[in-house]
Parts: sequence; structure tokens; C-alpha cells
Amino acid sequence: MTGDREDLVVAAPAGKLDRRRGAGRAHRLTKRWGHETLYGMVLTSRSPSPTIPDLSLAAYFRRAVAPFASQTALIDGPSGRSYTYQQLLDLSASVAHALAARGVGRGDRVAFVCPNVPEVALAYHGTIAVGAVAMMLNPLSTPGELEKYFGSGRPKLVVTVPPFVEAIRAAAPSLPIVVIGEVPGCEPLAALLGGPKTPPEIDVSADDLAVMPYSSGTTGFPKGVMLTQRNMIAQCRSLDAMKEADVVIAGSNVLAVLPFFHIYGIMAFLTFGLTRGATIITMPRFDMPTFLELARKHEVPLLHVVPPILLGLAKHPGELDLPKLKYALVGAAPLGEGLAEEFTKRTGALVYQVYGMTEVTGASHLGTRVPERNKPGSIGGLVAGVEARVVGVESGEDVAPGEPGEVWVRGPIVMKGYFDEPEATKATVDAEGWLHTGDVGYVDRDGDFFLVDRVKELIKYKGMQVAPAELEAVLLRHEAVADAAVFPRPDPEAGEIPVAAVVVKGGKTVSEDALMAFVQERVSPQKRIRAVVFLDQIPKSASGKILRRLLVAR
Repeated sequence: MTGDREDLVVAAPAGKLDRRRGAGRAHRLTKRWGHETLYGMVLTSRSPSPTIPDLSLAAYFRRAVAPFASQTALIDGPSGRSYTYQQLLDLSASVAHALAARGVGRGDRVAFVCPNVPEVALAYHGTIAVGAVAMMLNPLSTPGELEKYFGSGRPKLVVTVPPFVEAIRAAAPSLPIVVIGEVPGCEPLAALLGGPKTPPEIDVSADDLAVMPYSSGTTGFPKGVMLTQRNMIAQCRSLDAMKEADVVIAGSNVLAVLPFFHIYGIMAFLTFGLTRGATIITMPRFDMPTFLELARKHEVPLLHVVPPILLGLAKHPGELDLPKLKYALVGAAPLGEGLAEEFTKRTGALVYQVYGMTEVTGASHLGTRVPERNKPGSIGGLVAGVEARVVGVESGEDVAPGEPGEVWVRGPIVMKGYFDEPEATKATVDAEGWLHTGDVGYVDRDGDFFLVDRVKELIKYKGMQVAPAELEAVLLRHEAVADAAVFPRPDPEAGEIPVAAVVVKGGKTVSEDALMAFVQERVSPQKRIRAVVFLDQIPKSASGKILRRLLVAR
């Protein structure tokens, strides 16, 4: 152990340690951690498990933010437009009644196709208050992608802003649209804001859905991740219980540049951050000058960023001039140790990481802001109330500390499953409730985790998930393509970029630019192919599985 850090408690997984110390028996570890002691153990958080109140998310949220009624909850960064917490409560209650009047009720989906603007919070909390499910979608989705989302998620209506109305109408001509602003033929959000200031009485259970963002899981087109009332409250309580770091500093100004449709934005800004009494300053799009200007103006103490933004800050040619900055919290994609150190050297701000997935309602691991315990490159320890195992990819057995394996997590933050995807759910969450993250890492003797690879094949472009199988399906629609495989290539700015390996049909010709343009027309920006290599054959296993590791080496 280092310093006075609490001992990490581990318990043997049932059925795994009969030949060692007895299944289910717990052991408190001391400094003399050895292979025998840790091997085959379930790790738990250093922070005590929190209680999870038996409330709906709407009731929990209103109770949590009530003390901040007169404070500013939301500010639109570019314009300065703002709402107090009392206005957030009153207007979201009004939205809930208006949605009910339009036939939206318990379990129905309301789709959000929005950038980061304050009014999203009003509609988001109004949706949850009426017992409906906030279905969060990437606003840069193409009409074809939206058609798939709407077809699988079956929302009752959609909330959006004017620039995206045309794409929504193309994807679902009959879907009612509520627009933040004014567009002919759409109902303005303002029309939903004049009703009662107390939310309707809705009978919901802890197992009812509250939010449904989308994740590609291990492969394929993104799937709806069913996050329950209990999942969302459990995540808030887990983060509240952390003793050595904050995802959101209570009462602080928070610059919300990471998107609201991503689980990071959903939890850190729209949900947990507000329960901490923070002021959320929204940015509808990222650009470095505005980001720095808002961080200075609002004296933001903790920046929420992905590695490409941290890289841009570390190498920014001008003065950063962020005297109030103390920390940078990095998530959504792997962070190199060297970049963290470079940023700290330039700004004096400590960097720590948060790790998680949409499937765990946000965060399962969190680093520390205590300098002597901070480890650059580590995703930190488990959040409160969560268990983990590190399991050999080939053996399926728990591995020793320091040895790599797939990270599994379990706890009340694990999703209910994928919407209408029972087989995909079974492939991700096993019968004992362990969620197989698909990420390969190891745990050290302090209980801190490090990621080294991914079992799953997702590409992380600027923190956004890109599923190779989806892009391969697009490429195979091109008349000149006989076979295709998409793989990641390291990139200093984006983290990873999607690269296509293509086999051209006999007698056909096609250029790299033509293939990239073909894909670009059919996918959202983060999914674009950035380079093409031409091969005679795609490397595959005897069972036909693409051997991406052989392509990554190119």
C-alpha cells in the first residue's frame, strides 16, 4: 500500500476458489500482497458502498437539487442565456405535463437529437418526470442512421433544434417534432413550458427505464442501452461516495463540451453534475478559442475532456492563461502517461482519469486527485459499490495482479440490457451479473487498474465509438468492393482513426478517394474512413473471423 490508503477488500468469486481459500470468503489485504492472496479474487472499491434510495430518478433529482433553487443551473456559453435551478424544476415539470397531454407516458421513448444547449436539460428532466425514457442520439447522424434508430427505438416524438429537422423528416416523416426554436410544421419547445410547476404523479418502479443512450457494444450497429431508474441513482450515489476524487466538484462551474448524447455528458452534466449544485456551461460545438475563453471567464476548476482535447491544450501555441484550473478529468478514450505529464507540466493542473461504458451508466473506475497517489496512465480504482475481476482472455480464469486479462465489472450500475437485443445482452452480461467490458488491463497491488488493449473491436475516434462491422457493411455495398475490413490506426490527435482494407473485384477499379467519399455520404462524421489500403485478400481465421490484429500492424 502507499501512504495511509485503505486496504482493498477482495472476495472470492463463487465456484472459483474451492481449492484455495473457500468460495465466497472475504480477505482484507495488507502490504504483503502475493500471488496466492490476490489470484482468483473479486475486487471491491476502497470507498464504502452507498445506500440507494427507493425513489424514482425524477424524485431523487428534485430532492437533490432543491437546496440550490436560487443558484444558476445552466448557462449557454456563447449567448449567456441562463436558467436557475428553480426554473429548471418548474419548466421540466411543465414539460412533463405537456408530454402527458400529447400521449407520452410511462415507458415511452422520447428521442433527443440535439447539441449541447441548456433547453435539453428542461426536456430531458421533463421526459423522465413523466415516466418516459430519454432516448439520446447523435445529432450528426445521417438520415439513414436516424431511420435505423427510430425503427428500433420507436420513439413517440423527437426533440431537436432547427438544423436537424430536415434529416429527421427524411428519416421519419410522421414522427412528431418538438423543436428548440422555431421551424414551420414543428411544435416549439416554448409551447410546452407554460403548464404546472409540480410534476405529475407517475408510478414507476426501480426497474423501469429512465435513459436509453446508444452503444455499439462489441460490434455492429449501435444498440439501445437500457438504463433504469436504479442504475441512474446508483451511479450518482457511487460518485458521491468517492473520497479521493470528484467527477464534478460540488458547486463549481462546469464546462460541458462533451456531448449530451454520450453517457459522459448524460451523467456528468445533465444528471450527476446538477445534483452537485454545479453550474453547467454548455457549448454546442467545440472550438479551442471559445473553450479557453469560457474556461477563463467562468474560472472553471476542473476540465472534462477527452485525450484529443487534452493534447490540443498541451500543445496550444498561445498562452492558456487558466490560473483557476486545478484538475483535468479525462475519459471516453485511453490516455497516454506522457500526455498527462506534459499537460501537468504546462498548466500545473493534475490529470486523472475516469473509465466506464454506456453499459455501466457511466463510470466504473475513477482515478485520484491526491498527488502522492495519482498514477499517470492509470484509470484508478473502482467506484463505490462496484466489484471487478480480471479474467484471462484465453483461459477464462482470474489472473494474478500485474497480469493482463479482460476487466469484468458487477454492481447496481450495470445496465438492464440492450433494447430488444436479448442475445447481445447475454453475450455482454453473464448469468452471474458480470459485465464483460471487452477491455484488457491489469490491476496493481494498490487496486489501481491500467488498460493495455481491447478484446472488442471498437475504434475510439476522439472518444466516440466506431464499429468496424458497420463500416464494412457500407463498403461492401460499393460495386467495386469484393471484401473489406476496417481497423484502427493510432493517431496523435484523434486517438484512433478508422482505416479500411479493401479487396477490389476482378475487372473493377476504384480509388482511395472514391471509397472514402462513398462512405462519407452514408455515415456520421466520426465514422468516416480516413485511409484505404488495397489487399489481395483480407486475413481471416479458419472460421471466417477477420484477423484485425494482422491489419493493425500495417
